[in-house]
Amino acid sequence: MVIADEELFRQRGFGKTIGFGQSPAVIVIDLIGAFTDPDMPLGAPLEDVIEETSKILQAARTRNLPIFYTSVAYEDRDLSDAGIWASKMQGLMTLRSGTPEVEVDSRLGRKPTEAVIFKKYASAFFGTDLSTRLTTLRVDTLIITGCTTSGCVRATAVDALQYGFRPMVAREAVGDRSKAAHDQSLFDLQAKYADVMAVDQILAQLKN
Repeated sequence: MVIADEELFRQRGFGKTIGFGQSPAVIVIDLIGAFTDPDMPLGAPLEDVIEETSKILQAARTRNLPIFYTSVAYEDRDLSDAGIWASKMQGLMTLRSGTPEVEVDSRLGRKPTEAVIFKKYASAFFGTDLSTRLTTLRVDTLIITGCTTSGCVRATAVDALQYGFRPMVAREAVGDRSKAAHDQSLFDLQAKYADVMAVDQILAQLKN
């Protein structure tokens, strides 16, 4: 008899709950024009993700919690600042610094006090000052929304854990171009690296 993945992992001690700490912050991964416009090479239909992320943002603003957004933007004409990644993904050429494609989607209603972290690669931590910012604010829990689940969301969650933050991935507030990649990534994150929580569960935590 073949044991289902969920049961096999449970029996072997995967997927334990990390839990919220005392000081959460929210990070919105790459909900920018190039990703939220389905007609763009890197785009996907993410209306539901934007709606669910907005709920979390409203709750965070009510509590005056730190909120960060990320964007991917390249300055070099030949994409040399994208490194080898530019050889793998042609769509990176749409992420030009100073263009509407790298701006945070206006439907999220970003406030001037909510910082945008510009990055070159998948993780919001790689090559940025995000870890320092979070540490300075004494953040211990990072609520993660955005896209894509299998790429930048996953990379950020893994790095958050490795830097000592508690990653909470908002299930309905993350999205991907591929449902299979999305589902597998959520399974893997919950098993090894993060707490994958329903948006309603996160909102309840933010009311405490």
